[in-house]
Amino acid sequence: MSNRQIKTDVILIGAGIMSATLGSLLKELAPDLEITVIERRANAGEESSNEWNNAGTGHSSLCELNYTVEQPDGSIDTKKATKVNEEYQVSKQFWSYLVNNNLIRNPRDFIVPVPHMSFVQGETDVTFLKKRYDALSNNPLFEGMEYSEDPEKLMEWIPLMMKNRTLNKRIAATRIETGTDVNFGALTRLMFAHLKSKNVNIKFNHDVDDVTRTSDGSWELKVRNVENGSVDRHTAKFVFIGGGGGSLHLLQKSGIPEGKGIGGFPVSGLFMVCKNPDVVSKHNAKVYGQASVGAPPMSVPHLDTRVIDKQESLFFGPFAGFTPKFLKYGSMFDLITSVKPHNLVTMLAAGVKNMSLTTYLIKEVMLSKEKRMEALREFVPDAKSEDWELLVAGQRVQIIRDTAEGKGTLRFGTEVISAADGSIAALLGASPGASTAVSVMLELIEKCFPQHVKEWEPKIKEMIPSYGASLLENPDLFQDIHNATAQALGLSENLPLNVARRTVS
Repeated sequence: MSNRQIKTDVILIGAGIMSATLGSLLKELAPDLEITVIERRANAGEESSNEWNNAGTGHSSLCELNYTVEQPDGSIDTKKATKVNEEYQVSKQFWSYLVNNNLIRNPRDFIVPVPHMSFVQGETDVTFLKKRYDALSNNPLFEGMEYSEDPEKLMEWIPLMMKNRTLNKRIAATRIETGTDVNFGALTRLMFAHLKSKNVNIKFNHDVDDVTRTSDGSWELKVRNVENGSVDRHTAKFVFIGGGGGSLHLLQKSGIPEGKGIGGFPVSGLFMVCKNPDVVSKHNAKVYGQASVGAPPMSVPHLDTRVIDKQESLFFGPFAGFTPKFLKYGSMFDLITSVKPHNLVTMLAAGVKNMSLTTYLIKEVMLSKEKRMEALREFVPDAKSEDWELLVAGQRVQIIRDTAEGKGTLRFGTEVISAADGSIAALLGASPGASTAVSVMLELIEKCFPQHVKEWEPKIKEMIPSYGASLLENPDLFQDIHNATAQALGLSENLPLNVARRTVS
């Protein structure tokens, strides 16, 4: 049994989009850093980042209704929508930098233009959508958004959804052409190929069994080769735990006080997928609706055009499910082993406060295919069961922690938990994670490498021209960046897809 001691500067746990982003940023900022990546699977991007495990939405709040909240006075709070949009612009700037400098190749391998739409039915939701449109349409980040209640206009936008629809209640939609479909799995693999060319040591089929602090302040990881069982000890001054749902267990093993009192609740996702070209050709948009009463925000229904390996398909969902696994390829004991004395009360409080969510998940698990088809027919009235198959997507572990809102609050989003000295950090949570990866990792760099930020700032601004500036408050800067990233990533309106777009008859 091997028991080597291996020293490096930085260890990244997990070969997903977050580690790929952090590693790529650090290699540009400090090329001499020795970086080791440890991944339990055989390849990069096999868990949540994989293209079949998420909806591929470039989350920029163009269509996600849950990012805008109606206030008691009837006004629409757009702060989260603006924040998420700005964060996605940051990601596109970094991806453009990688493409422009030939660090990754053809951007059409991971990003394509797809209009983003919101679609609602009924008086209440139509009124809300109109208010949302009015609140966003003058925001430079949402320039070009259109609104319509006209069935003929909607037939132009979403013919598959409008064909044979019974118009017995008000319907409305917003549409903006600058949306995107992102293959985060392909992007992750491209970035890791780049990192490998920069001599980053990537150890696939290796699992981290333990994380401990050494006497000199470094971190020692017990790393097991899952193929032959051999164990090595890796030490580094900085460790990033980016293992998706598996991050919580490793954060707990680190023992840092910042990780105390935090729990996780796993929610699995399922999509209905259509690959029939006759159906797929009649829809070209990501169309988001309103979540049903009692449904968690990650279960907002949407019908998505996807482009994976230059082939188009449609995703509908997600339908929520439950398994105690924290990773798609995880253990049935993940949930129970995450309960510790320091988070037991928090977890129990969350259970009591979220009985409606538990009931909802149980109902979702019990749904038959035909019941799922009924939900799909709210979007596509003519949907036929034989055209759609069920796909099990990735696991999401929602954060549970005590907040000002009370004990055991279930939080939806992405959070970085770091030690006070910045020597170790863990990423927890879910959507809009991948879309905002660059902003999240820049914040981590500011927290964990504060002594280098001033020195690195010129390079950061070269990669991210808007770094330190508000795009909302600098519309001219936003327009320049929007045009530059569209050109670099092949998103300009006059640039054709490499896949053949079929004409809707």
